[in-house]
Amino acid sequence: MWIADTRRIVASVAIAVAAAFAFEAPPQSKDALSLDFEFFKTRVQPVFLAKRPGHARCYVCHSTGTTFRLERLSPGAASWNDEQSRRNFESVQRLIVPGDPLASRLLTHPLAPEAGGDPFHSGGKHWDSQNSPEWQTMAEWVRGQKAAERR
Repeated sequence: MWIADTRRIVASVAIAVAAAFAFEAPPQSKDALSLDFEFFKTRVQPVFLAKRPGHARCYVCHSTGTTFRLERLSPGAASWNDEQSRRNFESVQRLIVPGDPLASRLLTHPLAPEAGGDPFHSGGKHWDSQNSPEWQTMAEWVRGQKAAERR
């Protein structure tokens, strides 16, 4: 009988503890980190259009024929309009882990392996180091940097 009473008490305590945790607010995850559209539009998107010696601009390959797709620029335009930028923003988010640049394919794919990048990018390795200003700009955005904080 003593064993049965002990089991009921243990079970009651376990249920009470589980209920207490069920009503506790969950911890903020990296996924809950919000990404700033203005920072993306004004600071990250220009990286996709930048010319680097020995490489095509990201836009050249990623506006056609790849799974990571940037919007085509309107005829005669040098940058994207707001609607196109929103679609680029949505597309790019699939390649990042908010808060973690080195877990984000957007940053590791074009980064040299010896700097923490993955082994292959058919467009070449655009950055030899995580210290590259362009790489740092994208990393700031992935970490949650806001446009207003940057000014």
